[in-house]
Amino acid sequence: MRSPLMRRFGLGAVLALALALFGLAPTASAADPAPAELTFATDSATTTPGGTVNLSMTITNNKTYDIWFVYQTIDPTYLTTQRPDLKYSFTGCSLATAAGATPCSGTGPANLGGNYGTTVPPGQSRTVTLKLTVAADSGCNGNIGFYSYFYAEFSDSSNLSGGPVYTPETRVLCA
Repeated sequence: MRSPLMRRFGLGAVLALALALFGLAPTASAADPAPAELTFATDSATTTPGGTVNLSMTITNNKTYDIWFVYQTIDPTYLTTQRPDLKYSFTGCSLATAAGATPCSGTGPANLGGNYGTTVPPGQSRTVTLKLTVAADSGCNGNIGFYSYFYAEFSDSSNLSGGPVYTPETRVLCA
């Protein structure tokens, strides 16, 4: 006598095979991009004491709603803090706009999000450039790097926390 359990198993297997053959089975979809992304770039991988490097931060809105608010921090990496002879500061800030660049304020370590200006519409991005100045009496042969956390609020009342996002490191070379 055949087991009813085996009969049910066989029926389930046949049904699953039929669904898979006709494309009705659930499929894995490609991962959607994050609702907002923060990226960093520098205009130079090296500098010397007394030099400057421009650190660009770009927030991109991948969602179908406006970004209304961004809060962002920027802090030195652990290895940067272990080199007390490296002396540096953020000495300038500018927001890229369609009409050129406009100055911004709040160059760190917190509240950088306000520098992105007005809302960020869906599919668009905003870039803020911080001027990193290495002191003339700074030590050399060390790397300066930062990491950032951000929080974004969208016009659909959703929000996103992201990070840490790391900057490219800048090597301070001896002249």
